[in-house]
Amino acid sequence: MSESDGMDEFLDGGMRQSLMIASRIAETLARRRQESQRQQEHQDAQAAHEAQARLTADRSAAHAALAPINKDQWWDKAQPHDIATAHAVAEGWKDHDPTALAASEWIRQEVFTRYGIDTHDVGTDAAYLESGIQTAAMDKARQDGLARSQEETRKAAAEHEKAMGLLAAARAEELRAQAAELAPEMERHQVPAEYLANPELAQALQTAHSAKTPAAVAAADATVQERMFLIGKDGINGPDLDQLRKETSANVNGAGDSHFEDPAFVKAAKEMHEAKLLADGGFNGSERTPIEQRYEQAEKELFARMERVGREIENRVTGNDSSRLKDQGLKAESTSAAGYGSAEHHEKFAESLVNTGANETQIRGRLAAARSEGTHPSAAVTMGKGAAKAGKSRTGATVGAGRAKGGPAR
Repeated sequence: MSESDGMDEFLDGGMRQSLMIASRIAETLARRRQESQRQQEHQDAQAAHEAQARLTADRSAAHAALAPINKDQWWDKAQPHDIATAHAVAEGWKDHDPTALAASEWIRQEVFTRYGIDTHDVGTDAAYLESGIQTAAMDKARQDGLARSQEETRKAAAEHEKAMGLLAAARAEELRAQAAELAPEMERHQVPAEYLANPELAQALQTAHSAKTPAAVAAADATVQERMFLIGKDGINGPDLDQLRKETSANVNGAGDSHFEDPAFVKAAKEMHEAKLLADGGFNGSERTPIEQRYEQAEKELFARMERVGREIENRVTGNDSSRLKDQGLKAESTSAAGYGSAEHHEKFAESLVNTGANETQIRGRLAAARSEGTHPSAAVTMGKGAAKAGKSRTGATVGAGRAKGGPAR
């Protein structure tokens, strides 16, 4: 009996020892797994931070490259390669950045005015654009009877490079001088020096610096606070184009990608975005222009640009001259306001588009846009302020007259 008891104790001791060893092994494996998990999370966070830093740096570099194009002296001295490079930068960023979109349109106008080349036909082919500008410049030089030597070309390039350096240095000096001048306001509002790169904030600080009366100082200070709040939300460069496209498309019926090729539409979308942020942040605006009024003004401009861009796209797609298109538009709009949006109205509108020479795809697209409008486009744009407020009771199909979804609460 005692031998049996000893054997049980021996087995029990061996079992406990085995369980202890297994427990230690499991604990070691768990610690290793946790450590591996922590290392992977750290690597993922670091990679995301580095990617965001690269994107921010690239965006700032694009802004710097496009900054001189608004100056006439740059266009007077720029070489074809300089223009083609600026065009490539603007085209590369215009779908992501409002500044690049505006620069793309400015470059298109200047190149067409100076060289007769439409950058819409060139696309992103910088080499083709450079070649076209070079040919146009040579033709113009021959017409003017000017003969340029290689030495003169070299000197012009050197002068251009020097001018660009001087402009860059002047801009840096301008920012330093501005920071020195506005130091009291910047200290009072705790504005970092790099925030002066935001033109709206810089203007608000300048207004506060120049204010003479308590009321003017209070109004300027309120604007500075708004701008500081918006920078905290959107960054120094403001919202990018993808953010505005996503937000506007979600809140405004009928807003599509084609509208974001229009700088004026993007400007209105940005103003509406900022008004909503300020309203959500508890800002009321001034007595003269409260936040709700600023939102309504931006909304009204947005709808006006939507109709204008739609007409421009239709004209470009169908290839009709303006007088013929106007006649067809008048014919389509002659339907009574009571019948606008009905099946009969859409059928007659389709027939009028067939007569313009539009193909089936174009007709389907134009009808889809027409069905999204609950009121006649001309009535939606021209209605007065009182009518716009009355439109609060209307439902989602109305594009031009109703409040956009997600607007500031009254």
